Amino acid sequence: MRALLKIKKIAVPPLLRELAAVFNAHGKQVFLVGGAVRDTLRGARHIDWDLASDAQPEEIMRIFPAVIPTGIKHGTVTIRYKKHSIEVTTYRRDGDYGDGRRPDSIEYAASIEEDLSRRDFTMNAIAAELPDGRIVDPYLGRVDIEKKFIRCVGKAEDRLNEDGLRALRALRFASQLDFGIDKELLRAIQANPEMIVPVSMERVRLELDKIIASGRPSTALLHMEKCGLLRLILPELARCRGVEQKGYHHFDVLTHSLLACDYAAHNEYKQSVRLAALFHDAGKPETAKRDDTGVWTFYNHEIVSADITRSIMTRLRYSNAGIDETVHLVREHMFNYDDSWSESAVRRFVRRAGEENIQDLFDLRRADSFGMTGREPPLNLSFDFQDRINSTLAKGRALSLKDIAVSGDDLMRIGISSGKNMGFILRQLLEAVLDDPELNTKERLLEIASAYDRDMAE
Repeated sequence: MRALLKIKKIAVPPLLRELAAVFNAHGKQVFLVGGAVRDTLRGARHIDWDLASDAQPEEIMRIFPAVIPTGIKHGTVTIRYKKHSIEVTTYRRDGDYGDGRRPDSIEYAASIEEDLSRRDFTMNAIAAELPDGRIVDPYLGRVDIEKKFIRCVGKAEDRLNEDGLRALRALRFASQLDFGIDKELLRAIQANPEMIVPVSMERVRLELDKIIASGRPSTALLHMEKCGLLRLILPELARCRGVEQKGYHHFDVLTHSLLACDYAAHNEYKQSVRLAALFHDAGKPETAKRDDTGVWTFYNHEIVSADITRSIMTRLRYSNAGIDETVHLVREHMFNYDDSWSESAVRRFVRRAGEENIQDLFDLRRADSFGMTGREPPLNLSFDFQDRINSTLAKGRALSLKDIAVSGDDLMRIGISSGKNMGFILRQLLEAVLDDPELNTKERLLEIASAYDRDMAE
């Protein structure tokens, strides 16, 4: 007998025991279900609790004083209890899935076993009765958890046809949990990858976010490529397969991008850095040219990649702020610092990149470097540049118009009229300060402004 099958009960948190006592006092059953049970059996921490009960929504709303009807037409409500929000769904069986996204109708089921039969994967079809934690596992999900294996409840084709997102969820779990995938499940995805097409972009984006938040996003992304999902969800990335870049790089563009994303995920970089690592070279297929020596070049690929990244993230319904942040990192990732840079060049780089983005760009550079060879980049990869930035900014931090020592009002007081000329003069003053921070005094800048004004009047 396998070790996990010997586990007959799981430990139940005190708050859930309290909640169960209220259900039981009204003659109702309640079970902990879903990811909380799966992760408890894996020995992993899980902070969200989903419950299933034979109590119908209206009954739950009578039993508890604070209940939100979050999904009442599907039998789901959310109980507010001691500052916790706990979702409870009445045992149910689903009708046909006419749109491949959600059941056309639901009926309440008689038992937890019948409710578990509608779940997607065996590892998610395990329940723990409350308050004692007794395990109910009709599909041997504990065995699959122990084998680190993703298998559908029942026939894979049927489960996937019910909800097209389940194919992507399976691949996401492979990355998230480091699990293998049942061959029948993979074949069912490969046979009909178009099942993902009717799924909303918002739901797809949430799965993608979980993939890039996992320890190794490439596990899911490579499965997506093999099963045909990548060309449907991220065709811009799929086109990078086979685009060679021999020289500094050891891999084609797609493998390089996946390795870079893995590195960013492994080091727990920000979401924008992980996305930028995945998409930063998406413009290379479009910009690839072979030079006279036979070497492939990709001039200005960062500009094309930034445009492609914006298109992808807009399609997937990312927030405008998230899109702008990621696109900016992609556009600026090709900086090539060396110690010949002047201080004004350093200041202009910081101005263009944004001081708040410097660390993210350095993180992206480390991920990019790893993706070239698959080897850990030098620890001091960006140390010299960071030191140079620190020493340069210590001599003057005027990087934008708001940082210079004069304003438009100051220029008006010396007779410079507002309008295009004033805007031009202010920009020239900033350029002067970027070249020489010592010029950033009101007296010196007004002298320079007057000279520009005279020249423009002649």
